[in-house]
Amino acid sequence: MTKFILPLLLLFSVCTMAQVKNDTIKKEKEPEELEEVRIQSTRTSRTIRNTPTRIETIDAEELDEKGNMKPANVSMVLHESTGLQVQQTSATSGNASIRVQGLDGRYTQLLKDGYPNFGNFASGLSILEIPPLDLKQVEVIKGPASTLFGGGAIAGVVNFISKTPKEKGEYNFIINQSNIGQSNIGGYASQRKGKFGYAVLGLLNLQKSYDVDNDDFSEIPKSNNFTINPRIFYYPNATTTFMLGNSFTKGIMKGGDMNVIAGNADSFHKYFEQNETIRNTTTFEFDKKFAETNSFKLKQSWSFFDRKINIPYYEFSGFNTNIFTDASYLFITKKNTIITGLNFQYDDFKQRNISTFDAKTNTIGAYIQQTWDISDNIKLENGLRIDNVNYSNLNFSKNQTFFLPKFSALFKFNNKWSSRIGGGLGYKIPTIFTEQTETNQYQNVLSLNNVEAEKSIGGTTDVNFKTNLSDDFVFSINQMFFATQINKPLILQNSGVNTFFINADKPVISNGFETNIKFIFKEDLKFFVGYTFTNAKAKYLTSNQFLPLLPKNKLNMALIFEKEDNFKLGLEGFFTDKQFLYNGTQTPTFWEFGFMAEKTLWENYSFFINFENFTDTRQSNYKPVVNGSHNNPTFDDIWTHTEGATINGGIKLKF
Repeated sequence: MTKFILPLLLLFSVCTMAQVKNDTIKKEKEPEELEEVRIQSTRTSRTIRNTPTRIETIDAEELDEKGNMKPANVSMVLHESTGLQVQQTSATSGNASIRVQGLDGRYTQLLKDGYPNFGNFASGLSILEIPPLDLKQVEVIKGPASTLFGGGAIAGVVNFISKTPKEKGEYNFIINQSNIGQSNIGGYASQRKGKFGYAVLGLLNLQKSYDVDNDDFSEIPKSNNFTINPRIFYYPNATTTFMLGNSFTKGIMKGGDMNVIAGNADSFHKYFEQNETIRNTTTFEFDKKFAETNSFKLKQSWSFFDRKINIPYYEFSGFNTNIFTDASYLFITKKNTIITGLNFQYDDFKQRNISTFDAKTNTIGAYIQQTWDISDNIKLENGLRIDNVNYSNLNFSKNQTFFLPKFSALFKFNNKWSSRIGGGLGYKIPTIFTEQTETNQYQNVLSLNNVEAEKSIGGTTDVNFKTNLSDDFVFSINQMFFATQINKPLILQNSGVNTFFINADKPVISNGFETNIKFIFKEDLKFFVGYTFTNAKAKYLTSNQFLPLLPKNKLNMALIFEKEDNFKLGLEGFFTDKQFLYNGTQTPTFWEFGFMAEKTLWENYSFFINFENFTDTRQSNYKPVVNGSHNNPTFDDIWTHTEGATINGGIKLKF
């Protein structure tokens, strides 16, 4: 790999960069600023420096930059982050899920402000329906996080944190256009005045169908998507906050044969894949602070997700309802921070026109977590969650109780060295909604029958080092190791033309490490290197046990040169190792590169342009993705970009 890395480092040394990477070594100008990064995912109101749980943050500055590249959704934010992988599940519709530690997307829990409304039937589209425009930060917990978040948080948790109104109003607008036919226009506004505050997000995304390799099939579907998310805040006094919000998203995507998309279908041109979705989520929060910094919080959400999938001669559609309630109390003393709570979650999927996949899940949970400040340099955290889960469908009903302990510790050796270690248990309720079944639009899948929850054990440990090499030169490194074992994994089996799920008798094991290195020179020039090694195997397989569509080695680099309130310029590069496909063959390795620039024209106006994947790395350069005839095509597994090089640019207004 060295022969590839050294030329790239030389290239980066003479270029400038505008894309700051997601870093375990957090973004800060001075160590004191790190104290202001407060973490919400642990619910303890602690700064990131004093949190034993290992959490990575993507801050507002980087979210703003990634929003330049893809204003429609957060896929770019996650795709270019160390240790995270956005897995495309459809060659024509662009559906995708997020993987952590190489594990299937169903093992990662996606949250918006702590609400788990993005799983089950919605999972294949979730990251495509979360816009970055109203986000304050993104918090990533890699490894088991079930004590606070329950089932599904086996590989990790990604929590998207929204901005809240301040006394000084915030008004942001963006207009974007790309060469592949994508148009975006959106705005975010918020302000607090006296006892009331508001925040509202609006975003419209329009995409033309795009066929880069002229094979008559779309790499990007024709789509339109609209999101509106107003929230109202009420502050009756200095210690009480009420919030009521409603997020509504409606979208339609149609990919496949370009003639069909254009309305010119015939007996030869007839293949298409169409997704129609409506997502509505209503949220309510009550937050009350008491003397001595104790507080009580009540969170409530009600969400529904309506989706229709159409291909020729086949339709799959359904309605998913999710209700979530969480009540917690936070105690803070001189040496201890304790959070305890109860929650309830109800998930109901009803298939339209037929009841084959109808399923319900009821979960009642109780949890407690203690953080003990033994000293300024040693902090321990332990917790326990008990969940009672009842899940049922037409074939069977099962009740299971899960005991989910966790532990983590933070050791500060001095002002340069620190380390974290943590581990815990997790579980995942059986579901037919996986990456494999999503790829086939749930055709010929039999309903679940007599299966049980998957269970996991896992942990992470890391070491951090940061020092000033000179008055102007700061160096930092984070080295993290991880391991997860999933017992009784739910796997898909073939029976003639049908497929069905069973619990395998041997586990899935994923282990590896991540290395994050950062150089900062005079705050204007920043260089980032991230490397991920993942060794994930399905032990139940008798031959090749490596998990498919998972590179063992990934490398991402970025260099940024920025003059604040003036301009940003930059370049980035990614290396992806070979991957096994589901048929056992291996893909080639590949590099991809991107360039981006932003110029502030006046105090509140800026112009940006982005050249993504300008070396035109795409799957069809190696082999056609579409096989067979036009009227009955088959599609290869997706292992890299399908759309190739893209250019987009636009303007941003901030007041």
